[in-house]
Amino acid sequence: MNNLISIKNLEKIYKDEQTFLTPKKAAHLVLKNINLDIEKGEIISLVGESGCGKTTLANCILKLIKPTKGQILFNGVNILEFDKKQTFEYRKKIQMIFQNPYSSLNPKMKIKDTLKEPLIIHKEKNKEERIEEIIELTGISKDDLKKYPHEFSGGQRQRIAIARALILKPDFIVADEPVSALDVSICASIINLLLDLRKKLNLTILFISHDLNLVRYLSDKIAVMNKGEIVEFNNCDEIFLNPKDDYTKYLLSSVRNIKYYN
Repeated sequence: MNNLISIKNLEKIYKDEQTFLTPKKAAHLVLKNINLDIEKGEIISLVGESGCGKTTLANCILKLIKPTKGQILFNGVNILEFDKKQTFEYRKKIQMIFQNPYSSLNPKMKIKDTLKEPLIIHKEKNKEERIEEIIELTGISKDDLKKYPHEFSGGQRQRIAIARALILKPDFIVADEPVSALDVSICASIINLLLDLRKKLNLTILFISHDLNLVRYLSDKIAVMNKGEIVEFNNCDEIFLNPKDDYTKYLLSSVRNIKYYN
């Protein structure tokens, strides 16, 4: 296997704050014994109901949350043991596309400045060339670079958010419900853009969604989460045509007619 990400026995426990009325901290097991391998170039979709731990898992991979125990290997190296310098370099290689592009873009910054900021922080050379390259890939015009986020539609803003995520040439993208705020026609164009970018840039993508129709169209493999555990992980067709776990069957039963995006 050519794994880019390997998650081993990962757990995350949150504890309530101790107060006079609650002297004993209550512990909440949010992630339980997570094991997941993501191969280079794959699109893995993470599905499950709200509150099952999908975003917490993504934030652990991004090093935004520290797990209670376990390992997260990136190219065979445990990221949880990284120092500040190693973490800084790691964050060039792994980026996130957020659910709401409007709230994730600085309303006071022009699009060109938004795209240039990561290049400045990481002291990258040839900034103008990189910006031109990425806007061509994501369907943003040069005139758009002079504008502010409020001047764009939701779909255009998400293209800008995708461009920002790709500006540092990452290997791995976490996309957390990136089209849930968009209408169906715009959603299709963004999904097809991600598929095109995956092919052109050899990206590996962890796609978080509750839309099973969308997941079937997009994914190579699917991980089904329930109450903090991955209860089933398999190829996309196997999940839809031959589910093994009762919870997976329950999720699929809510989708009577599978639709395909085009």
